[in-house]
Amino acid sequence: MSRPTRPSPRPDPGAVPAPAPRLEVAGLTVSFGGLTALDGVDLTVGDAETVALIGPNGAGKTTVFNAVCGLVRPTSGSVRIGGAGAPASATGLLGRGVARTLQGLGLFDGMTVLENVLVPATAARVGPRRGARGGAAPSEPRAAADAVLERLGLLDVAGTPVEALPYPDRKRVALARALVTRPRLLLLDEPAGGLGAEDIAALAGTVRDVVAGGCSVLLVEHHVDFVMDVADRVVVLDFGRVVASGTPDQVRADPAVEAAYLGLVAA
Repeated sequence: MSRPTRPSPRPDPGAVPAPAPRLEVAGLTVSFGGLTALDGVDLTVGDAETVALIGPNGAGKTTVFNAVCGLVRPTSGSVRIGGAGAPASATGLLGRGVARTLQGLGLFDGMTVLENVLVPATAARVGPRRGARGGAAPSEPRAAADAVLERLGLLDVAGTPVEALPYPDRKRVALARALVTRPRLLLLDEPAGGLGAEDIAALAGTVRDVVAGGCSVLLVEHHVDFVMDVADRVVVLDFGRVVASGTPDQVRADPAVEAAYLGLVAA
């Protein structure tokens, strides 16, 4: 005698659906001619979470960033920000609460620190979104710029031409330009590159503060100690594929990571 089939449970009409991830990359494949830069990459970034994307040079990390920002068109797969398809323009990204730093900084020489930070502040017209700690965001670009410069210890050099600053300070200006838009998703491309131990420690504190305020962070970084210090989860790319994913401790102990880094990540 066959057992009676149990009916499938009915969905609870009063249940609150789980929020969409802040960023969801599914099956992302990017090809340039005959070269496959990314091959079926999956990753998510949740609310107020820091996810690090690491891997050797040429692994495809920056291509992931460029796909998220709409700078390259996926061959297949999808990128969704807050449950919706990724915008195809920088202005669209700002409107969706996404900001990015560049590995090459991308600052405007001939302009002061304040003028550099005012460029995205003016474009975003900061005001409707909530502030980093839940308070109301400043309503004017100048107020927003002054607030973030003070936060990063740059207010005293606000009138200085950006090219006159030492490299660590220019890195902070690049970070200030991203933070002034009050992002909900912050993409950091090699934020610790070229910095000394003291500056890296200060950067780690800033990242934690940003996340504590509700922002999510996806970062690409070669400085493994920094990654293991700030990341909630780590995704490892090698030859365009995800070879490991998990907590810092899980990834540190994964043999595939050691193979990809040729022993740079020690257990």
